[in-house]
Amino acid sequence: MAHLKPFADTFLPESILQRKYPKSWNLDLKKKKMATYNADAPVLDTYHAVVSAYSDFLTVAIHTILYERNIYPRTSFLTARKFNCPVRQSRHPAVCKWIQDAVAAVQVQMFKCTLSSTSLVIHAPPPSSAPLERFLFSTTAFPSVPSSDLLTPFTGNPPPATDLPEQFRATITRLSTLSSALAPLPPHCSFTLVTELRDDPDVYPPLGPDTPWIAAEPGLQKQRVPTDAHLQPGTTRGSDLGGVKTSPIRKVESGAFVMEMWVEEGKEKLEQ
Repeated sequence: MAHLKPFADTFLPESILQRKYPKSWNLDLKKKKMATYNADAPVLDTYHAVVSAYSDFLTVAIHTILYERNIYPRTSFLTARKFNCPVRQSRHPAVCKWIQDAVAAVQVQMFKCTLSSTSLVIHAPPPSSAPLERFLFSTTAFPSVPSSDLLTPFTGNPPPATDLPEQFRATITRLSTLSSALAPLPPHCSFTLVTELRDDPDVYPPLGPDTPWIAAEPGLQKQRVPTDAHLQPGTTRGSDLGGVKTSPIRKVESGAFVMEMWVEEGKEKLEQ
C-alpha cells in the first residue's frame, strides 16, 4: 500500500493536513471540472469513462466524509450541487488542492490498472496517530485493460449508464446517515489517502523520489510473502486492516462500473 507525502499548512492545525503532491497534478474543483465526461448522463463505454466516473465520485465522497466526520469545522464548508443533490465542499484552498491532487494521483494509477482499492484513513491525534476509521472504495471488479485500449469501446455495446448519478446520490446520502450513527472522533484527527495494489506479481508500488506516494504504515500494509517452494506470492494482512467493526455503505454497479464501499472502525477507537 502507499499513501502521500506530508506537508505543513499555516491555516489549519498541523495535524490535520499531512499530504503533499507535485504541482503537475491539476484538477480544478472550483470550476467543477472533475471529469472529462457528461456527469449527468455518463456512458460507460470505455475504461477511460469508467475511471472518470470513479474520480468524479471519489472527489465528492472525500469532501463529504471530511464534513460528516467533523475533521474540519462545518462552517468551513459550503453547499454545492452534484449528482442532482446538495453536497458539501470545503472552502479552504489548501484542502481543495489536496483533494484535487489526491484524486488526480489515484486516477493516474487507475489508468494503469494497478489498484484494487482506495481508502480514506482517519488517524487519531499524536502521539498515538492510530487508524480510527477507514472508508474503503473497492474497485477490484473494475476491468483491466492495456494502456492502448483506454479509449477503446467495450465489446457488447453496454447501454448508457443513466442510473449512475442516482446510485452516486444514494451513496452520498448513505454516507451522511451512516456517519451520524458512528461514534464521534476526538478533535485534531488527521487523515490520508491509501491505495492498495492488485494481487498481481507484475504490479509494483509507485514509490520513488519523483512520485507523490510513500509506503503506508506497517499496520495498513498487505504484504506479499512466499508461500511455497516455488516462491509464489501470497499475502499477510496488516494489523489495522479489516478493523474491529465493519459497516457496509453501498455497492454501485452499472455496466463495467462495479464498486463496493464500507467503513472499518479500528480497535483504538472502540476502546476509547
